[in-house]
This record gives sequence, C-alpha cells and structure tokens, in this order.
Amino acid sequence: MSDNSYRHILKYTGVFGSVQGLNVLISLVRNKCVALLLGPSGMGLVSLLNTAMSLLSQLTNLGIAMSAVRHVAELFDAGDEARLVHYIKIVRAWCLMAAFLGVVLCLVTAPLFDMFSFSWGNHTMHFLVLAPAIAMASVTGGEMAILKATRRLRPLAVIQIWSMVASLLIAVPLYYFFGETAIVPVITLMGLTSMLLTIGYSYRYYPLQLKGAWAELGEGIPMVKLGVAFVLAGVVASATEMIIRSYLNMRGDLGHVGLYNASYMMTVTYAGMVFSAIDSDFFPRLSAVNQHITSSNAVINRQLEVSLLLVAPMLVGFIVGLPILIPLLFSEEFVPIIEMTQLAAMAMYMKVLTLPVAYLTLARGRSKSYLLLESTYFVFFVIAVILCYDRWGLYGMSVALVLAHLFDLLQIHLYARYQFGYRLSRVVVLYSLMQCSLGVLTFCSTFIKEPLTYWVSGSMLFAVSLSFSLYFLMKKKTR
Repeated sequence: MSDNSYRHILKYTGVFGSVQGLNVLISLVRNKCVALLLGPSGMGLVSLLNTAMSLLSQLTNLGIAMSAVRHVAELFDAGDEARLVHYIKIVRAWCLMAAFLGVVLCLVTAPLFDMFSFSWGNHTMHFLVLAPAIAMASVTGGEMAILKATRRLRPLAVIQIWSMVASLLIAVPLYYFFGETAIVPVITLMGLTSMLLTIGYSYRYYPLQLKGAWAELGEGIPMVKLGVAFVLAGVVASATEMIIRSYLNMRGDLGHVGLYNASYMMTVTYAGMVFSAIDSDFFPRLSAVNQHITSSNAVINRQLEVSLLLVAPMLVGFIVGLPILIPLLFSEEFVPIIEMTQLAAMAMYMKVLTLPVAYLTLARGRSKSYLLLESTYFVFFVIAVILCYDRWGLYGMSVALVLAHLFDLLQIHLYARYQFGYRLSRVVVLYSLMQCSLGVLTFCSTFIKEPLTYWVSGSMLFAVSLSFSLYFLMKKKTR
C-alpha cells in the first residue's frame, strides 16, 4: 500500500481519529467532573495556567518537536542506523537544554504573568510551580518527534490513550478532595505521566545515550535554526491565547474565561479527531515530496478530500446536538455557550481546508514565511476579538474566530498558489461546495425555535452530509 494512497490516508486518519475520539470521550468525562467540581471560575484558572505553561514551553523548546521530525526522518529513510542513533543523541541533549531554559524562564517571569493576568490577589506562586511541568514538556516533545520520524505510529496512539486515561484518574480525585488548590499538582502530574509513557516507548527503540553529546551539540544547529521560526510562531499563538484570556478576565471575569475556554475546547477538540493524523502521518509524507509540485499537490489534495469527508458530517452532528451535549457534558452554568459554540464550529470547515496546505510552507523549509503567515493570522484574531467582544459579548468571540479562520484560509491558499504552484483539485472544490453548504444550512437551522422542526431538519441535514461522505469514502477505499 503506497504511503500516499487513499487507503493509507484513510487507514491512519482512522487510527488517529479513533484514538482522538476516545480521547475526546475521556476529556468530556473529565471536563464534566471538573466543571461540576470547580465551576466556570475554576476552569478559567485552569485555562490561564495551562496557557501560561504553553507560552513558556513554546519560548524555550527550540522547536525541536517539529524540526527534529524532518531531520531524523531523513536519516531513518536513508537507512543509516549509526548516524540515526547518533543524531537522536544530539536531539536529546538539546531537549535537556530546552528543559533547563524553561525552568529558568518560568522562575523569572512568574511575577509578570501574575501582574498581567489578574487584577486581584497574588498568584505568583501558581506560575512558579509550573516549572517542572514545562521542563517535562520539553523532554516529551523531543521523544515524540523521534517516534513520529521513525514511523512508530502504533506507540504514538497508545501513548495518547494512556495519557488521557491517566489525566482522568489524576484530575477527578484531586479536584474532588482539594478543589482549586489541586490545579497545579494536577498539571504537573499529568506532565510527568505523559513524559514517562513517551520515554518508555522511545527508549525501548533507541536507548538513552548522552555520552559525548555535549561536545557535539553544534551538529544540531541546523535543526534548531529550522525550529526557531516554529518556536516564534508557537510563542505568538500562546501569547495570543494568553492575551485573549487575560483580556476576558480583565474586561469580564474568570467565569467568562471559563465559558470561552469550554466553547473553544469543545470545538477544536472535536474536529481534532481528524486533525491529529495530519501532524503524525501527513507531514512526514508531504516532506518527502515537497520539491515536486505535482506530487505535493496530489498529497495535499488527497488529504483535503479525506479530511473534509470525515469531519463534515461530524460538524453537522455536533452543531445540531449541542443543546443536549453542553448541559450533559458540563453543567447548566454552561448553557450560555451553546449558541457561540454552534457558530464557532463553522470555523472548523475553514480549518480543515487550511491546515494541510499550511504544512507545505514548513515542508519546503520556508520557516520565515511560516512565521509571518502565523503571526498575521493571530494579530488579526486579537483585533477581531477586541472588536467583536465589545460589540456582542461572548458570542462575539465566535464571530472573531470565524472571521480569523476565513482570513487564514485566504492568505494560506494565496501564498501556496503563488509561491509553490499549489492548486485545489476540482474534487476538493466539489466536496467543499457540498459539505460547506450543508454546514451553513445546519447553522441556519439553529435559529428554529420549534423543537420538533429543529430536530427533524437537523437530522435530515446530518443524514445527507453523512451519506455524501460515505459514498465517496467507500469509492476511495480501494484506491
């Protein structure tokens, strides 16, 4: 089976999609428990601390989780075992340096995070004790890159499953007994669990060797250079999320942060069942043919076809079912996010048509262009949030999200067209017109107030979207 055949794409999108689906179910159970135990304000604090940790991790991880994939994969595909083992040693040494940098930066910037994130109390200690989790995230990212580059897809799936199970078993009891006091310990223990699971598999294939690595760190400079732009793009992304949540906290309260985070998390996590395969399987395949216009176009368009056919019916069902899902998965306090989440789901149609194309810039090694495109998107998003939140409140956050994803879709496709000769295939255009139209009709149906009419029309739209996808997916299964 060719790595770029429809069968391969369907297989591994299905594998990682299923894993992500299980992760979603576990996350929903955990979030339901957390929502009941901590409430919107507690979830808002969790969101702020996780965002701060993500920002600090992005600032110090040197982009190894992404750039190492490309460099290690080249050696793995060349079949040079000795050079592969040697380079993995270099990657691990750089990861330890990144972990040390993360701890130092966390200790230095904790008072600043407290100053800009809260208008009441002293929360510096909350940020200080995130340091171990940031260090562990750097180590985990490097080992995950090694597993991806050497095509250890099954262990990657197993790690995701057990990490999510562990997060449920850790978070719920601690929040039950200790409430908000347990937030930082939960974050730390979850990071430790993920790291131990990842190194357990990675060391099994490539045992830890660091002897002589410090004297040969210079060999990893090209990898780090490639990762710098990715780091900066990640910093911009994390900083944007931090700015948005801090803005909501300052202009509104922690309850608004919690409500926004719940809506955003549900929307992105749900669609992430398909997107997870793009990072683990699609990017290495695209990198292998990135210099060939025809081949790279074919790889991207096939991924777009499959991803759109898989995610579109899920989005229709998601939009229709939110009046039941929100109270079921969270609590009655989160009912106000139903309408904003239904609108936010529309942004995922644009994301599924953007993400595979966006990876072409990285596959070509255009790190500066990637940084510029990402930064432009996030600047647009922040401006849209400020304008839309002031006008429409929390609902305006979803308006901003949709506008930002539409902007990103246009800029990514225009750049790829004129820089790399990328062209959307007629098949992708056809699928997009059909499924996006059904998505718009589904969103319009959410304004129907009569319950029976709402559920009948929603069910019919879901059936049409699902039937369309199944018909074409079955045809591709043999190709």
